[in-house]
Amino acid sequence: METLLVSRQDGVVTVTMNRPAKKNAANDVMWRELLDTFREVAANPDDRVMVLTGAGGEFCSGADLSSRGDQGPTSPLARMRMINDVCLTLQRMPQPTIAKVRGVAVGAGCNMALICDLVVASDNARFSEIFSKRGLSVDFGGTWVLPRLVGMHRAKELAFFADIISAKEAGEMGLINRVLPDGDVDRFVDDWAKRLAAGPPIALAQTKRMLNNSLDVTLEQALEDEGSAQANNFNTRDAIEAMSAFLEKREPRFTGR
Repeated sequence: METLLVSRQDGVVTVTMNRPAKKNAANDVMWRELLDTFREVAANPDDRVMVLTGAGGEFCSGADLSSRGDQGPTSPLARMRMINDVCLTLQRMPQPTIAKVRGVAVGAGCNMALICDLVVASDNARFSEIFSKRGLSVDFGGTWVLPRLVGMHRAKELAFFADIISAKEAGEMGLINRVLPDGDVDRFVDDWAKRLAAGPPIALAQTKRMLNNSLDVTLEQALEDEGSAQANNFNTRDAIEAMSAFLEKREPRFTGR
């Protein structure tokens, strides 16, 4: 691929945005490659967890407004629909996703990180809903994910003022999961990814789906969904393996069946 690096090891797929000269700003080629890659990962049972990161010490500086690409959609609305497909595919991916953030994560790059299930940031990371400073409104799911993470008033503050906030500030307001010294980030993310890759894929996918839907359903519907998911889990080999491992005092070996 032209703009991404993809590597796989022991069930962990790492997707690296690779336009370091542009701080990994996403042009039309990158949007298409992200969409194709996310769809491929979502459909691959051997991929148990996805780590999304950026090359050159930066995560993503948002959409590359200076480069639309010769083969991109011909209208702004068509282009936004393609970008929206990237967001939806990332959010709906059954596997757990981890954003590993160094440097800038602004605009669509900020929301790409926040749409991931977990966000681990270096203490040098900076986040911003930069859109209003570019004369634009928030996109890539920011209006959906921000209120869920930090509440409506804080979401409006971040979106209206478009300030750049440090990783420490992002952590304190609950925007991200962890802030670590830069030298500790890779080791920490590797550990989380390995633990998730060793987990029960069917059960984790169902839990992720129900949590993503939780603010849009009643308690009654949530309980019904939990009951259906649990009945499905009890019929899997992974549930039998978990019980056997418990009785035999060993770690379970989940296969996603």
